[in-house]
Amino acid sequence: MPEFLMESSFWISVLQIIAIDILLGGDNAVVIALACRKLPPKQRSQGIVWGVAGAILLRVVLIFFALQLLALPFLKVVGALLLLWIGVKLLQPEDDDEHANVQGSTSLFGAIKTIIVADAVMSLDNVIAVAGAAKGDLNLVVFGIVVSIPIIVWGSKLVLRLMDRFPAVITGGAALLGWIAGNMLVTDVVVQPLLEGAPSWLHYVTAAVGALFVVLVGRALAAKGAAGKGPLVDLAASENSASNR
Repeated sequence: MPEFLMESSFWISVLQIIAIDILLGGDNAVVIALACRKLPPKQRSQGIVWGVAGAILLRVVLIFFALQLLALPFLKVVGALLLLWIGVKLLQPEDDDEHANVQGSTSLFGAIKTIIVADAVMSLDNVIAVAGAAKGDLNLVVFGIVVSIPIIVWGSKLVLRLMDRFPAVITGGAALLGWIAGNMLVTDVVVQPLLEGAPSWLHYVTAAVGALFVVLVGRALAAKGAAGKGPLVDLAASENSASNR
């Protein structure tokens, strides 16, 4: 058995990648369903299999380039900031019209193309997050994606039910993104020399601060958005009742 499979850090990173793919990849199942809905029943399975295969291959390629880019100065700083934003966004209410522009196709090739293109457009957050969790190891990326994609596609309903029933799952996922962002920030090639002589546990502190930041800011914005919508609904209701009089 390869030595890396015996290391706990490997499996922790794998679990992080799987969690990221499930939390940020829930839309993939929706895209697949929308893209294949107009296909004949016999071709739907083929559309799903080939579409998912193409999406996986494209995502691995994108993450490979992301891993290379993260070695450049300040790229990890930018990636960390993007991850913080993605984590905060994860805690915001979903837009029901988000998938309105995903059109179904009557041909197998058209459905496969739609799945791959839509996945590429929607996968920026996933690519950045997985690249941060993988810490330069493409084997981790491939293993995590191969394990998580079937969960997303065939277990999406169960995952979505768990998220609806236990909101803490979403909060924990957002905190995980903040944790990875805080860890990524201090590993940038420009930041590392500035931290020479710093205690070895510093990256745990920055990771915890990142997780806390995402949860607090995300919840505050979500609460502010919900409070802002309330008066508008009440105002509309009062206007309707006034007009009825």
